[in-house]
Formats: sequence, C-alpha cells, structure tokens
Amino acid sequence: MLKEFKEFTLRGNVVDMAVGIIIGAAFGTIVRSLVDDIIMPPIGLLLGGLDFANFFTLLKAGSPPAPYASLADAQAAGAVTINYGMFINAVVSFLIVAFVIFLLIRTINQMRREEEAPPAEPTTKECPHCLSIIPINATRCPYCTSHLGSA
Repeated sequence: MLKEFKEFTLRGNVVDMAVGIIIGAAFGTIVRSLVDDIIMPPIGLLLGGLDFANFFTLLKAGSPPAPYASLADAQAAGAVTINYGMFINAVVSFLIVAFVIFLLIRTINQMRREEEAPPAEPTTKECPHCLSIIPINATRCPYCTSHLGSA
C-alpha cells in the first residue's frame, strides 16, 4: 500500500497539480495585496476617503460597547459584525483573478492556433487507370505504365 501511495504521489499530474496550487496561493497573495493596497485606496479616495475594509454592520456590541471607529476595534471588543467591506474586497480580488486567468487562457489558445500548421500540400495522387497511389509529379504510373500527361 505504501508503494502504491508513493507511485500515486510521484505521478506527473499530481506533482503538476501541487506546483499549480502553490503558485496559485502565491498569486492569490499578490492579488490580495493589489486589491487592498493599490486598487481600493484610490477608489476609496474618489468616494470621499472611504476604506472598504472598515465597512461592517454591527450585530451585537462587545465590551466596551459601540460605536467602533474601525473593524479592528469592533473585533478587539468582541463584537459580532457582518464585514461587507471585506466581501467587496474579495469580489474585486476574484474579478481580477478571473480576468487574469481569462487573459492567460486566451493567450494560450492564440498560441495553439498559431502553432497549428496549415495542411501540407499533397505529395501523392491516384492513378486514374489503376487507382494506385503514385508521386504527384509522376508522368507515368509505375504500376500500370499508363501515361498520365505532364505534371
């Protein structure tokens, strides 16, 4: 059983999948930073200095009681909140990841289309008399010796 498990884990697909998951996690961290640190601050500034990460709805106050200046203050007080600002950030992150994946797949598909060579010119033809396959430039069939005309 241990030998079978070792064979399973060392298959190419499993290793490729593991590498993909690790790179995907690292990519997720980069996208999260892009959204939180680069995209959302200018959007918040355009909307009057809003910080989406601090958008929350208080369900139950903690100790000390509300109001809380930020989500971190509410969480430190043990308040129960719905963090819809974090959800907005997550949606923006998802849209960025989906768009990047779309661009990646689109590029791969374009490269595949370019790699597909047009069909090769035929190098053989059929003798009209004996139906044997002969070179396309042949003027006489090597099988039935019929004259085929000029190539």
